[in-house]
Amino acid sequence: MNLSNNWKRICFKTGQDLPQISLTVFNKSWWLWLILLLSAMTSLPVAAQGIHPAQSPLSKGESNKFDSLIFVGSLITQSLPSLKPTQPEAARQLNQGLVLIQQGKLQEAIASFRLASQLNPQLAPAHYNLGLALRQIGQLQPSADAFYQATQADPDFALAFANLGAALLEGNNLRQAREYLTKALELDSSLGVAHYNYGLVLSQSGETAQAIAQFQRAIELSRNAPEPSYHLGMIYLQQGKIEQAKKSFQEAIKINPQYPEAHYNIGTILFQQGNLNAALDAFRKSARSNSNYANAYYGAGLVFMRQKRSGEAQQVLQYARDLFKVQGNRQWAQNAQQLLERSRNFN
Repeated sequence: MNLSNNWKRICFKTGQDLPQISLTVFNKSWWLWLILLLSAMTSLPVAAQGIHPAQSPLSKGESNKFDSLIFVGSLITQSLPSLKPTQPEAARQLNQGLVLIQQGKLQEAIASFRLASQLNPQLAPAHYNLGLALRQIGQLQPSADAFYQATQADPDFALAFANLGAALLEGNNLRQAREYLTKALELDSSLGVAHYNYGLVLSQSGETAQAIAQFQRAIELSRNAPEPSYHLGMIYLQQGKIEQAKKSFQEAIKINPQYPEAHYNIGTILFQQGNLNAALDAFRKSARSNSNYANAYYGAGLVFMRQKRSGEAQQVLQYARDLFKVQGNRQWAQNAQQLLERSRNFN
């Protein structure tokens, strides 16, 4: 069924709470692998990948554009130290691993990086890329161990400290995450990804003023990364600074037009302001960015109910409920079911 062009997604209140986006570290989209260049650091919670129940009632025929995991956030590339291996075979294995990454052969790349690190334990880039690859397949503890080995092999490797801090942050070890991110910034104060992740630590620790300063610095240093603007917007939203929050979300979207959570939160703001058509438009963009984002369909259902469009409300609420179930979110699956039952009473 074709929904109106107004259609989109929501995330706030309207007589009933909508699913909230948290500030915790999370899986997300892309990974950028370049020769000894890489880094990434958190991003927000999104729906689990690979879920395609029936067909999205919002954007028919559109596939999910988020196919992989992002380490902990933004895509900020930094040049690593020049490779000067003492073991030629270790260097060969490292380079082979990088080629395999570009070919999408992740497991084979992991084997090459691991062998390179064993052949030459002082080859920091081997440990570092092993950490990135392990994180990509969800092995958080082994990836943290690999990043730690990279810092031991090269105590001046700021990016390794930054990714180690990010891994610890994702593991909810805020104390050690703060320690290693601080070290990364001591080594390289211009490392935007470290400022970004340090901002996440501060935000989760309730130090919002300091977190804002870190996100603002990350924005200055990493102008192609949308996440710092997004998280800055989340803080403003929590503080009730609605227009500042909206502006930050819009800045994130300028950098990455396919940022589902940013579109979603703009939709929530517009919904709260009573601008239902614009809110639906924002929610649709969010759903197009990630067709598995259950919050989008749930929020749209609320808008349709507000507009007395019960048939469309039932479609998207049923879809939201099914996504929540598949993703293991029982509470919001129940909420969606309750709202679905209410929408049926409109007939």
